[in-house]
Amino acid sequence: MAHTAVEHTVTDHAAVEHTAVEHALVEHAAAGVPVGKAPVTLLGLGAMGTALARAWLAAGHPLTVWNRTPARAEALAAEGATVAATAAEAVAANPLVVVCLLDDATVGDVLADVDLTGRDLVNLTTGTPAQARERAAWARQRGARYLDGGIMAVPPMVGIPQAGGYVLYSGAPDLFEQHRPALAVPLAATWTGEDPGFAALHDIALLSAMYGMFAGAAHAFALIRTEDIDPTAFAPLLADWLAAMAPSVHQTAEHLRTGDYTKNVTSPLAMQVAGTPTFLATAEQQGVSPELLAPYFELMRRRLGEGSGEEDLTGVVDLLLRSGA
Repeated sequence: MAHTAVEHTVTDHAAVEHTAVEHALVEHAAAGVPVGKAPVTLLGLGAMGTALARAWLAAGHPLTVWNRTPARAEALAAEGATVAATAAEAVAANPLVVVCLLDDATVGDVLADVDLTGRDLVNLTTGTPAQARERAAWARQRGARYLDGGIMAVPPMVGIPQAGGYVLYSGAPDLFEQHRPALAVPLAATWTGEDPGFAALHDIALLSAMYGMFAGAAHAFALIRTEDIDPTAFAPLLADWLAAMAPSVHQTAEHLRTGDYTKNVTSPLAMQVAGTPTFLATAEQQGVSPELLAPYFELMRRRLGEGSGEEDLTGVVDLLLRSGA
């Protein structure tokens, strides 16, 4: 599509969307659906997609669903969902189209021949920031507006606000605000910025921190594994300690923002590096591989060799950036 045509499509989209939304709401109101419950189309009924579908149905939203394996839609049909025979039929049913599929390649495959004109595409499929930006441009070229999303929850958390799950969204703020009431039904909705790649970036950054925590916990359990220590008695101590240490990320963030890595430091890098042999010796004595801790300790030593021993561990962030360059 030529650049001028793309601009024309995007400019006219608001009018098309307004008319489509009004038409859909009128139709659903005539069918007895509560006013204000925006109709939603959902593509993908894996464990997460099914959980999202049930949350929208429970809240009274008219829902059209599609899945490559039709059998997965049968239970939802019994609960009130409209089952579309094709992805194109599902997309045509409602202006708001939510996609929750295996990966970015599957999204492209499923929507390859589908008319997206006038649709608002919300992609909750896990992907990279680059994929999200490319998918946003792809959607825009096909006459659709686009939001990307990163789900920070597992299926049992969906529809249960007290469980603490949420979805990170990125894209146009006005588009996010327009659909926030419907998007916030299954899980809390948090906007991360206008760049379509920001939701995916936040998603992977947060999950990366999670896996770092899992790695530390695995090492901790390995240390006590062969001793007469009940892991279920140890677990509360571990959980409480991790919770107590978690707020340190605020100081790291402040150091990165200001560039001063020595402000309010209570455990200097030099002191922490001096203590690492004790951790490695204990691992050896317990018959535990140091492979989860050793790389981080090596980064700490390298940072100490080129930086101030009075700073904290923030400098490792800069070292990682240079290492990955």
